[in-house]
Amino acid sequence: MNFHCFQRSFSPASSSYQSPLVPVNLPSPMETHFWFVLPDQIRSSSLMNRYSELLSPCEKDHVLSMRGDQLRKSALLARALVRTTIARYVDQTNSLVDPKSLKFRKNSYGKPEVDWENADWQPAPLHFNISHTSSLIACGVTVDAQIGIDVEEKARKIKSHVLAFARRYFSSHELEHLSAITNPEIQRQEFMKLWTLKEAYVKALGRGFSAAPFNTFTIRFRPVIPKGEIRVLKDTDKKASEIIVESFDDPNILTSNWQFALMELDGSHYAAICMEKAKLVEGKEPLPLRLSVRRTIPFVEDECITGTNML
Repeated sequence: MNFHCFQRSFSPASSSYQSPLVPVNLPSPMETHFWFVLPDQIRSSSLMNRYSELLSPCEKDHVLSMRGDQLRKSALLARALVRTTIARYVDQTNSLVDPKSLKFRKNSYGKPEVDWENADWQPAPLHFNISHTSSLIACGVTVDAQIGIDVEEKARKIKSHVLAFARRYFSSHELEHLSAITNPEIQRQEFMKLWTLKEAYVKALGRGFSAAPFNTFTIRFRPVIPKGEIRVLKDTDKKASEIIVESFDDPNILTSNWQFALMELDGSHYAAICMEKAKLVEGKEPLPLRLSVRRTIPFVEDECITGTNML
């Protein structure tokens, strides 16, 4: 997998200084742009009010329905992040679209998507997906390819025993993999990585969790061996492996057309990306997944993250 990042665009850190959104070129084929916000870094009430002004009446009602200030803040930032991120890419006679003007709809399974039906220009074929915890909110963007993302706190505690939880939700192969790990903390971390990857895959399918239960497919790490090279790799050698999915229900359709990335963000979160593979051109090798990561405070600063740890 190739890792790539934007040039840095920076405004003074004080959120009292606000600037226009910085336009961004569309992702290239097999590239994901991954944007994230750290809610604790946003403390300005004037900035939060500006974000609130971007939302539709339904979105505002949803935010207000949240119980507690922290949940309301997270809900507001999630919607503001989606709107400001999508608006960066949409070019209308060389000018950015107002984030407030964007409209959204859900597919038949409830996955959100941009509603371009009434647009008076030819929009870019953008796909996006969001995920958030109480301490990090993320939005992934691709062109002409379905995407699913998930973020989880590395320190997240599991209420029941890891293996008991895995027996309920994971496949027999994944349970066997976790059972072989004797260190409880490493076992918990591996569980969280698998959970994050599985959730990203289900969200990329866009059919809802009931249509793709976690125990109906397996996440595996398959060795990647360059052409002309013979190498023996263990199943757990992730640095030289690619992540694949094996479905028990429909192995021919659901397993061959997805690529995954797993990374560590801000030293505190796992993030997984599942992206639909680009259509193969005869005589050409499939493109590897490329990833661009940026931390943002919309209207204040955007920063390329170069130290992201790929797992």
